[in-house]
Amino acid sequence: MRPFQFAAERLIDAPASIVYHCLADYQAHHRHQPEGFLPSAFTRLDVLEGGVGAGTVIRFTTRVGGSSATRTQTVSEPEPGRVLVESGDGEGSTFTVQPRGDHRCFVRIETVLRSGGIQGWLMPLVGPRIMRGLYADELSRLERYAQSHARTAAGAAA
Repeated sequence: MRPFQFAAERLIDAPASIVYHCLADYQAHHRHQPEGFLPSAFTRLDVLEGGVGAGTVIRFTTRVGGSSATRTQTVSEPEPGRVLVESGDGEGSTFTVQPRGDHRCFVRIETVLRSGGIQGWLMPLVGPRIMRGLYADELSRLERYAQSHARTAAGAAA
């Protein structure tokens, strides 16, 4: 199986603590719109164990380029509040959130996928184009979702 690696990043206009919280809470936030921020390519997400941060086990299905794939991954937090990792079967994604002042942050998503056969050969050719659009959508949705969540939290604190 050949590994394929892709990363996308964006400056998000929302506090790092809120963005990280949204990423780490698979039970309440890491879902589809309007309840969450995952793009439509994620057709299913199930929390199998835990639900927030390290120790959470998820199973999700993606439909990209006409084919579906289901993965089960375990979440770890090598740097709680800053780095979240989903991993399983030699592949996964790392989410890094870096504060940029009080109300902005820099978010990077880096993914390693493994594909065999013809998919393994095609992924380096078509994968960047597919993943660029998917991750741009996810980061945009994450920003809007985190902004909404930050407004709700600010209203509750007032």
